[in-house]
Amino acid sequence: MSRINLGVEQVLALSPDEASTKAARGLLAPSRWPLLGAHDAAVWGECQGSGSKPYQTQVDVSGAALSFRCSCPSRKFPCKHGLALLLLQAQDASRFTAAEPPWVAQWLAARKERVEKQEAKAATPPPSVDLVASAKREAQRWARMAQGAQELALWLDDLSRKGLATLTGAADESWNKMAARMVDAQAPGLGQRLLQAAAVVGRGADWPARLLVHLGGLQLLVDAVAQVPRLPEALQSDLRQAMGWPIERDTVVASGARVRDTWQVLAQVQLEREARLHERRVWLQGRNSQRMALLLDFAYAGKAFEHSWSVGAEVAATLAFYPGTDPLRAILVDTAPATAHATPTGGAAMEQPWHVLAARMAANPWAMGWPLCLESVVLQYGTTAQPWFLRWQDRAQDRAIVLCMDSDDAWRLLALSGGMPLRVFGEWDGECLRPLTAWRADGTTVLWSANTMLILTLVGEGA
Repeated sequence: MSRINLGVEQVLALSPDEASTKAARGLLAPSRWPLLGAHDAAVWGECQGSGSKPYQTQVDVSGAALSFRCSCPSRKFPCKHGLALLLLQAQDASRFTAAEPPWVAQWLAARKERVEKQEAKAATPPPSVDLVASAKREAQRWARMAQGAQELALWLDDLSRKGLATLTGAADESWNKMAARMVDAQAPGLGQRLLQAAAVVGRGADWPARLLVHLGGLQLLVDAVAQVPRLPEALQSDLRQAMGWPIERDTVVASGARVRDTWQVLAQVQLEREARLHERRVWLQGRNSQRMALLLDFAYAGKAFEHSWSVGAEVAATLAFYPGTDPLRAILVDTAPATAHATPTGGAAMEQPWHVLAARMAANPWAMGWPLCLESVVLQYGTTAQPWFLRWQDRAQDRAIVLCMDSDDAWRLLALSGGMPLRVFGEWDGECLRPLTAWRADGTTVLWSANTMLILTLVGEGA
């Protein structure tokens, strides 16, 4: 069995934030770890905390992605103990001599059993489905969503007749009520987008223009629902997901288009959602296919994510893609051991990313964001209203793009770059680019990675 071997920088790239990195470095004293051990499948240790019983920390390193488990109450993934454990091994693996304790053996056995059950389930023929009953249920839900969309259309008409000038300060309670009505109509995606539009009201000098963009997107959804029978199957899938009608994971694994490739991890970021729900977005790009893929995972109430990823690493894996006109979201089907960090794929001319982005936005206008990688761009500070942007030269003309970026992160990246050109990957939301990862211009070194970000309103599942 092959195992993942990480250096110090690769371990630090797994950290969810700077606070976790600092806390992990503070746990590297040998006296804090009375037990350390490792073999090809796992790394484990006991870390003495403030209590009488040490925390039991373990990492599965046998697959393409790391899996962490710790008995501490931290909601971060990985926690500071998991990071410190891997840092200790990266610094001096000779200290990891303890025999495998029962709590490690039990965890590995449970993970193996879960994988075997998943494989057995995948190999088992699916039960027969009552196609008539299934079609009836689907038609009923489309009908309920269509009714909700009609109500929203009337509400939007009333809003347009009154005029945006009647909206002062912030959106009133009618926006929340209409959003709740969309949930009742089994179209939560419409409700989420309406709340997102409401959050724009009164924020910034150009909020009317930005609000019109959101309302136009809602109207486009409303019109599309009325035309469902006439839409191509792929566009129906995009519409369904935009309306908040998810496609079952098992369905995607069983029938989704599969792509086997060596995938490079371009970025990973955690979003803090409401009710202790965390979303992790992992962007991959196939080295051979050049295809982009987005892996979405959700964890509730502090539960750890199943796998961990290292930005810049490459993984040989098979992905199953969700249906759509320009499929980006995918599910990890199987993996092979990870390789060392590599130079990001790409290297195309500056015009190509914009052409690809335009094609993606035209193919699925309801996506909440689209991947964008820019090369040889310089981070610069602008005005108070739009403080940060990327600038580059295109055919002797000065070009720039506005960033949605935390000020602390921006200043740190500016210091790390020294004002030199960068390669930047992020998500474009139609108004600005949210950077997720930045390399040196030659792509050899990851300078900065956005590990976490906070969203103000609940939005859809993305691309």
